[in-house]
Amino acid sequence: MTKDRKAVLIRHVAFEGPGILSPILASMGFSQRIVDASDGALSREDPGDLLVVLGGPIGAYDDRDYPFLLDEMKLIEQSFKKEIPFIGICLGSQLAARVLGARVYPGKSKEIGWGEVSLSSEGFQSPLGCEGGIHGVKVLHWHGDTFDLPAGASRLAETNVTPNQAFSVGNNLLALQFHLEATATDLEKWFVGHSFEISKTERVSVGDLRRQTALYAKTCEKAGEAVFRSFLSRAGFGER
Repeated sequence: MTKDRKAVLIRHVAFEGPGILSPILASMGFSQRIVDASDGALSREDPGDLLVVLGGPIGAYDDRDYPFLLDEMKLIEQSFKKEIPFIGICLGSQLAARVLGARVYPGKSKEIGWGEVSLSSEGFQSPLGCEGGIHGVKVLHWHGDTFDLPAGASRLAETNVTPNQAFSVGNNLLALQFHLEATATDLEKWFVGHSFEISKTERVSVGDLRRQTALYAKTCEKAGEAVFRSFLSRAGFGER
């Protein structure tokens, strides 16, 4: 009998959920537990067989205001020590970088909207460069912070604004500043939840974001599915 697979997904705000990841995980035989980071139960959580840490509108360094981040980083560290596969998206990637000893800090400007990333040579060999992956695909950017590349990590992608857009450590850790999980339907909730940030960011508007989403989201969803399936396969999770 094959062992049940358990994915633990850490969520910071209700409208930034797992998106396309949820049906992918279901198709691969994972049970899924979504944990709200701010509920105060992270110290009792285990990382399961796969730990996914999603995005959110706070900083990875904001643990004085949001002390649950300390428990969250302990959980991430536990997954690394146990060599449990990990996917970090946006805030999740920044928390992973911090756990690995790298500095996380405000970037030189915000990136909000759709645009390509440039893959490094390591990126082309990673899940990002898999068949049907993100090379040449516009992906969703929505972050103001960035991080230094952790020691021992491979830098996978960059933009002109953000040199460290993605990194990996072996086959078990994939950290993405950008969003491959969000669907066009999801983003309607983001436009409401992030309305203040949108209104305060120059050259960004809901109308423009909606028009870009209509053009690029479906292609990104397909590329994101290829990337996530490639990562899970390399991490030892075959199809069921």
